Amino acid sequence: MTIAVDAMGGDYAPRVVVRGAVKAAAEFGQPVVLVGDQAAIEAELGKMKRYDPSRVSIRHSSAVVGMDESPSHALRHKTDTSIDAAWDEVREGRAEAVVSCGHSGATMAFGLRAVGRLPGVDRPALAAIWPTPFGPVVMADVGANVDCSGEQLFQFGVMSHVFARLALEIESPAVGLINIGREDSKGNDRLRRAFRLFTESGLPFVGNVEGRDVFSGLAQVVICDGFVGNVLLKFAEGLDLSRRRILDRLAKRSGSSRRGYLLMKPALRRHRKFFDYAEYGGAPLLGLGGLGMVCHGASTAKAVKNAVGLAAVSLRQRVVDHLRDGLKPLAHLLTNKKRASRPLEAV
Repeated sequence: MTIAVDAMGGDYAPRVVVRGAVKAAAEFGQPVVLVGDQAAIEAELGKMKRYDPSRVSIRHSSAVVGMDESPSHALRHKTDTSIDAAWDEVREGRAEAVVSCGHSGATMAFGLRAVGRLPGVDRPALAAIWPTPFGPVVMADVGANVDCSGEQLFQFGVMSHVFARLALEIESPAVGLINIGREDSKGNDRLRRAFRLFTESGLPFVGNVEGRDVFSGLAQVVICDGFVGNVLLKFAEGLDLSRRRILDRLAKRSGSSRRGYLLMKPALRRHRKFFDYAEYGGAPLLGLGGLGMVCHGASTAKAVKNAVGLAAVSLRQRVVDHLRDGLKPLAHLLTNKKRASRPLEAV
């Protein structure tokens, strides 16, 4: 069960990606293949005190998809990119999953070309995992699809429910639909259509939920289009950073504040770890015919390590197979004559 890691993707590649993948190989006993410029990868491996070469291999590729490139341009005009080669490892049977900190749109586009989409899925969704005081919450979509039909939102909900139940071991994850109010009549035609489909599906659907409900424990799966989801995701990141800066500033105002801050520091450190995205590391691309994990571009080695770990858990739980099985009985609700819109390429 080997995982292909795009060693050239992300803001700090290949250094951080290589270190995270090697840590995953050591801590989880997980074989990984590092895909990218072989000389650069070997240079990073040479800086590490030790690693197990039986669990860490390299596949050379000569190019990278830049964050400013469109996925469609990369598909048509670039050859031998690290993300394409990583998906080739899956297509050719040498790996079972892909992890990348690079261009999320390109990761999805090359994944679609390599392994296709699951039956009944118009377009894969990017599902983020958010820590809350009541346990993890899966939100989809957070950037792969700008504009979605009611059927596509419903597809995201079915897949996210299966993922939360298997990969995150939530016994019966409740599903909520992000809207501007809790009333059944709220939202546009697409949201009202999705609401009806969820109601008819037999899933544990709690109805419409508002942005403040994401952290309330009301639902363990929250569904929205990629535009709304990405705004919520980036807003939450900015809010957390702002909160920490304000706290640091207040702590320096007086001696008593500094002393109180020092006493609270161990609890604050645990609090920060609890809400750290690096604890999960990656966001699964749900709906592909194979397993793909997308990491934050600024991921740390810890985030990469945990993304590889989450991919390994998902493989052991046969998440893709269960997604396929979970979609089958709801095929009559999934149909949509219109294909999904273009992905949000700049995420």
